[in-house]
Amino acid sequence: MMTHAAWLLLIPAAVAIGWLLGRRGGEIKGGAKISRLSNTYFRGLNYLLNEQQDKALEIFLQIAEVDKDTVETQFALGHLFRRRGEVDRAIRLHQNLVARTGLSEEQKTRAALELGEDYMRAGLLDRAETLFNDLVQMGVHAPKALQQLISIYQAERDWPQAIAHALKYEQISGEPMGESVAHYYCEMAEKHLHDGNPKAARDQIALAYSADSQCVRAGMIEGRLDLLEGNDTAAIRAFERVARHDVDFLPEVLPQLMECYERRGELLRARGFLQEVIERYAGVTPLLALTELIERDDGPAAAQEFLARQLLQRPSVRGEAALLEKAVAQPVGDANETLRTLKQITDQLLVRSANYRCGNCGFGARAHHWQCPSCKHWGSVKPLLNLLGS
Repeated sequence: MMTHAAWLLLIPAAVAIGWLLGRRGGEIKGGAKISRLSNTYFRGLNYLLNEQQDKALEIFLQIAEVDKDTVETQFALGHLFRRRGEVDRAIRLHQNLVARTGLSEEQKTRAALELGEDYMRAGLLDRAETLFNDLVQMGVHAPKALQQLISIYQAERDWPQAIAHALKYEQISGEPMGESVAHYYCEMAEKHLHDGNPKAARDQIALAYSADSQCVRAGMIEGRLDLLEGNDTAAIRAFERVARHDVDFLPEVLPQLMECYERRGELLRARGFLQEVIERYAGVTPLLALTELIERDDGPAAAQEFLARQLLQRPSVRGEAALLEKAVAQPVGDANETLRTLKQITDQLLVRSANYRCGNCGFGARAHHWQCPSCKHWGSVKPLLNLLGS
């Protein structure tokens, strides 16, 4: 059974059939025939809109039977078959179109592209690869064929072929592919690292950087390689660069980075780096790390004061738990003042949290809406059952 969203995607195919019938109206002799086709089409479209897919398909098959010469109708049917998961029927239909006489080269090429997609959906990747490679060699619809080939090589984890075809696609289409190519090189680096060949892994990392100079994944692998070689200084540089290129990946590298700072005795540098990223990172991870350093250098009172002040500006359940744990383990100052601070943080969390969420699109809201303001779906916004919800 198709999902609601997937089934709606079939409506354009039906509209194309209707357009075709209207265009061909002048070519078909006999008003009664035109009327029958039009009525049949609108019945089929009505079934589509009411999600009665079997009846809709039956109607469109009738249209195709009456008007066998309409290639566009055949393409629309092939699209319907593939969307419904009837890949065998789609393959037969598109194979017949490819072999059909009287079609233009453009139509045959389009049929070949559709057939290649059928093969991919059926898991016949070798057939799809051969077909798309032929299209590339012919120079027809090369960008589309190259995109499909890249997808095939990704599925087969054939990274050299994926790289070669991605670069060819970039050359033909003008669309930058550096980010994807860098990931392909990183995939090979990961494999070499797993196989115990760090030298080969470094070679692939260098190529990844040449494809995308700010590749975060390459920096993370480079840092791991530095750690394996016992080079904490180089690992610090690599992990800091990762956070500066994309601060959202900070939690992924911070534990190893803090260990490197500790071993090198560069805690002052650590404090400076954490202060820097706190300004750009909305989460609590660097804040808790800096709190630990403040406690080590300046004592529990300074650490708790710093953490409480920061949490009032950026409330966090995890941060509040850390503050409560420190207050219980090493009470400092007025206990009532600590409780008041914790209550303020909790109030901030409640104010900022969503109480309701749409089960259809994920939209979060403070107040209830019977119709989702985002996706306009009715009845899908419900109370959110989490730590801060109902």
